[in-house]
Amino acid sequence: MSRLAQALARVPGSARASYCGRIQRVAGVLVEASGLPAAVGDLCRLERPGDRPLLAEVVGLHGDVACLMPYGDLQGVCAGGAVTALNRRLDVATGDSLLGRVLDGFGKPTDGKGPLGPTVSMPVHRDAPPPLTRAPIEKMLVTGVRAIDGCLTLGRGQRIGIFAGSGVGKSTLLAEVARGSEADVSVIALIGERGREVKAFIEEALGEEGLRRSVIIVSTSDRPPLERYKAAFLATAIAESFRDRGRQVVLVMDSITRFAAACREIGLAAGEPPTVKGYPPSFFATAPKLVERAGTASTGAITAMYTVLLDGDDIDDPVGDTMRGLLDGHVVLSRKLANRGHFPAIDLLGSVSRLMSRVADPAHRQNAQRLRELLSVFEENRDLVQIGAYKPGTNPKLDAAIARMDRIEAFLRQDMSSPSSLAQTQAALAAAVS
Repeated sequence: MSRLAQALARVPGSARASYCGRIQRVAGVLVEASGLPAAVGDLCRLERPGDRPLLAEVVGLHGDVACLMPYGDLQGVCAGGAVTALNRRLDVATGDSLLGRVLDGFGKPTDGKGPLGPTVSMPVHRDAPPPLTRAPIEKMLVTGVRAIDGCLTLGRGQRIGIFAGSGVGKSTLLAEVARGSEADVSVIALIGERGREVKAFIEEALGEEGLRRSVIIVSTSDRPPLERYKAAFLATAIAESFRDRGRQVVLVMDSITRFAAACREIGLAAGEPPTVKGYPPSFFATAPKLVERAGTASTGAITAMYTVLLDGDDIDDPVGDTMRGLLDGHVVLSRKLANRGHFPAIDLLGSVSRLMSRVADPAHRQNAQRLRELLSVFEENRDLVQIGAYKPGTNPKLDAAIARMDRIEAFLRQDMSSPSSLAQTQAALAAAVS
C-alpha cells in the first residue's frame, strides 16, 4: 500500500491515499488505535456512530499502536470504531481578514461574525528563524505603560515574562499594552482562561479600538488539552505571518502556565514519566521551541509577552524557573502593591529588562537607575520611616528618597485607560528623580 500511495502522489491531480485503522482502547483523554500507519503530529478522523466524525492528532506511538488525542469531546467514540489517517497536519488561515476577529484554539471563528475573508494557509508548527538571520534589537517598543517604558524599557523583538499571582491586575496590564503599544498588530492568546473573563477582557479591558488591530485566540479551561496546547502554537504562527510581511507585532500569551498544564496532561496520558511537579520531559523541550519562534527576523519583529501564573506567589516554581532562563527579562507583579491599591502593581526592584541598555538613550538610563536607587533605599527602611523611628538627617540617601517618594509613586501609578507617550514618560521620569 505504501508503494501505491507513493505512486498516486506522483500523479498530478490524484487524491492522496488514506489508511483506516480500528480503535482498540479509550482511556481518559487518550484513544489507542491499531493498523494506522501515521506519524506523530498527523491528523486522523474518528468515526462516531450517529454523530459527526471527530478530528484527533497522533501524540505517541507504542509499537503498532497509535496514541491519539482528540480535538473535541470523546462522547460517542467506541472500541472497534474506524480511524482514518488524513496524511496531513494542522494548519491555520492567516491574513488581514483575521484582524478584529476571535478564533478558537484551532483557528475557527467563534465571534459570530461569519467566515473569514481571503486567507493564506500556513503550518502551525514551524522552525524558529536561524540565529544568524535575526536582525539585532536596536529600537524601543513603546507600550504606553510608564513603569515599563521608563524603567523596564522593551525593544522591538524582545521576549519578556509577566510573573504574577491571581488577582493582581495582570489582564488589565496586558490589555493596556495591546491597546496602547505602537505595534502594528496585536495577537492575543487566552489559554485556559475562565469563560466569564474572556468577554470582559475583549469588551472592557481591550475595547473596540484595541480589538480593531488585534487577533484573539481563545481556548478556555474546559476545552480539550490538545486545543489549549495548540492555541499557543497557532497564535505564534499567526504572529509570524504578520512579521513575515514586515509588520511590528505584539504577541501576548496568557498564560504559559496553563499551556504547561496542557503539556502535562498530554504527556502523562501518552505515557511520559513525570518529573518536577508532574511536568513531563516534553514540556521542557517544547517551551524553547515555542519561545524561540518569537523575536526579530529579516523582515519584521514579534515582541512577545508571556504570563506566568505563580503557584502561591512562588516565583521559583518549575514553569517560572524555565521561562526566566528563556526570556529577555521579566516583570513581576506584586500582591502587596495590589493590596495597597497601587496599579499597575509592578515590583520594579524585582523586575528587569535585559535589553534596556541597548534601546534607551543615556539620559533615560541614568534617570531610571536613579529611580531604582531611591526606591531601593526607601524600601529597605520603609518600616522605620512609617513608625516614625527614623531621624531625618541620619542618612542623606534616605532623606533624598523620602523627599521624592510621592513623585516616584505618582510616576509608577497609572490609570490604565490613559496610555503615556514616550516623551511624556521621559519627562515624568526626569521630574520624579530631580
